[in-house]
Amino acid sequence: MNDNEHLEQEEIFSQVLRAGRRTYFFDVRATKAEDYYLTITESKKFTHDDGSFHYKKHKIYLYKEDFVEFNDMLKEATNYILNEKGEEVISERHQKDFKRPSDGAEETVSGSESFTDVNFEDI
Repeated sequence: MNDNEHLEQEEIFSQVLRAGRRTYFFDVRATKAEDYYLTITESKKFTHDDGSFHYKKHKIYLYKEDFVEFNDMLKEATNYILNEKGEEVISERHQKDFKRPSDGAEETVSGSESFTDVNFEDI
């Protein structure tokens, strides 16, 4: 198989979902027996302090015999999340320094001092 045939084989069907720093690729490919399977690739951009960047990629191979069960489980999991947490996005950008709002652990004394419960397992 020459390079052109290889490229044509890999471009059977493709969709791209851009989602912030992540990009998802849904690519239909062919096996040697000419059957189709799906690859789902997550590509995430990381920027270094000097401004240069690199991508980390994770790939899932999904074959036809698993489509129905995979689809069912994906629907069940996404429906669970939407039912439990709704469709509101808490943070458009999942920041490393995100902190949950205080749930009463902090109390203010004399207007400027505050106390925080300490979990000694963290020390």
